[in-house]
Amino acid sequence: MVFNGNLLMTAMFIGIVAWISVLTYVLIRMVRHYNRLTGEGQKRGLKEVLDAITGAIDVLQKRTSESEKAIRAVELDGTKHVQRIGIVRFNPFADTGGTQSSSIAILDARKNGIVMTTLYGRAGNRSYIKEIIAGTCKELDLSKEEKEAIQKAIVGGTS
Repeated sequence: MVFNGNLLMTAMFIGIVAWISVLTYVLIRMVRHYNRLTGEGQKRGLKEVLDAITGAIDVLQKRTSESEKAIRAVELDGTKHVQRIGIVRFNPFADTGGTQSSSIAILDARKNGIVMTTLYGRAGNRSYIKEIIAGTCKELDLSKEEKEAIQKAIVGGTS
């Protein structure tokens, strides 16, 4: 095979043109990206754009921190509201018909609240309210219906 100098020059020329074409393509992409970052019609440099982005990130981090604090406060406050209700109907007296008496437990997330019992009888109605702390009554004994209402409230009987 004869080694021709013109062939070598042509190959080098094609290689250089290809290399320049690749570099031109990369440069055009970089310039377009730079123009998009800086805003094509504005006279801002990359430093100003990056400073603006950094400032926006700082503001967003501050707002995120404030939002997280507010969410924690709402969650804490939400544990103090009524979240669980348990209801039991029963017949405490043999001389009355139907289950017209009832116990209702109204509790928050910490199992604190009240249990209210209404006894229906022919001679009259009676209502009792007992304070519930951590799922139990410290001061008075609970009836089996009141205990059942509290248990229903705790496990989510009627929510």
